[in-house]
Amino acid sequence: MNDTNEAPAAEAAISRAPSVADWADEAPTALLVLADGTVIEGKGAGATGIAVGEVCFNTAMTGYQEILTDPSYAGQIITFTFPHIGNVGTNTEDMETASLAPGGVRGCVLRAPITKPSNWRAAQDLDSWLKARGIIAITGVDTRALTALIREKGMPNAVIAHAADGKFDLPALKREAAAWPGMIGLDLAKDVTCGQSYTWDETEWQWGQGYGRQEAPRFHVVAIDYGLKLNILRELATAGCRLTIVPATATAQEILERKPDGVFLSNGPGDPAATGVYAVPEIKMLVASGLPVFGICLGHQILGLALGGTTAKMHQGHHGANHPVKDFTTHKVEITSMNHGFAVDRASLPETVEETHVSLFDGSNCGLKLKGKPVFSVQYHPEASPGPQDSHHLFVRFVEMMAQRKGEASG
Repeated sequence: MNDTNEAPAAEAAISRAPSVADWADEAPTALLVLADGTVIEGKGAGATGIAVGEVCFNTAMTGYQEILTDPSYAGQIITFTFPHIGNVGTNTEDMETASLAPGGVRGCVLRAPITKPSNWRAAQDLDSWLKARGIIAITGVDTRALTALIREKGMPNAVIAHAADGKFDLPALKREAAAWPGMIGLDLAKDVTCGQSYTWDETEWQWGQGYGRQEAPRFHVVAIDYGLKLNILRELATAGCRLTIVPATATAQEILERKPDGVFLSNGPGDPAATGVYAVPEIKMLVASGLPVFGICLGHQILGLALGGTTAKMHQGHHGANHPVKDFTTHKVEITSMNHGFAVDRASLPETVEETHVSLFDGSNCGLKLKGKPVFSVQYHPEASPGPQDSHHLFVRFVEMMAQRKGEASG
């Protein structure tokens, strides 16, 4: 790794770090080139080629397949802080997107080489799975030092490159990393949303049974796909919903014509203010309709914008499966899964909006509701996958809102 003359402490720590892989004396076959010119060498895995994105770190110890298929990671290069990624292989069930389009995660950074899988559910090893999905990986990196750098300097823009022959045009890679504009102002929801509407009835996974089917739904929910995870749909179906999924650009009129009992605003990638240019006016009309509205992650942020708040880029973001959140509506602390690089500014929320959740890591906003209306959202991922299931009750809360409104309408 090559550093600038006066590297910060965390950056210098990477340059001093000993090799962590068996290829120590070999030429590198992968590079991670940061926008400031820092070059991190490693051994390539997964797809070959070059990709540019924002480098973040994820602290989850399990669920790497779900993480790598989460559309919310579009435009990002994931650094896994857990060293052994790939040891349980991959399978056809633990997917969070059905799309094979190259619009999701740009690459991943691993400490240890990818090993052969050892798990009864494994159908394919991680290396060949990454190749099939076009995801570039670099192994043998001191991910602890890289994580320290991100915590100190924020999430850097970077280029990840993998060439089997170890030949790289380093000046060109440095120029590309420095030229990438970054996440602010990027509407990535359009890159990962569905191309057309579809229906969904698959329920959550059960031991020994796999996924089930919702055969007696109580409510019809229209879910706006800004880059949604499939397990969100499964949890909604398990809670009693029949689902119609529509693209991110669907209008309020198109949604209301489907006569839903409630509307769900999904997670997704990019800058919420950029997606909000076309999404916020439609969400305002949906809120005004009186229908129950539930948002998660990007859906939470865009709802915050629609209700009069603002959003801001975070220093290092929240990415992991161990984030404590205080729920002021239940007075309980829940351990949650998170994946976001922007947050709602609580100081910007008007008097009509109540803050319902807060991160116990940094105090940032993690939930809100519109006073007197069946409208609420959370910043984190109550569906988990991966992560704890402490917050599954939020799907029941949404269903109860629809039941109350339906009862009032019929009464």
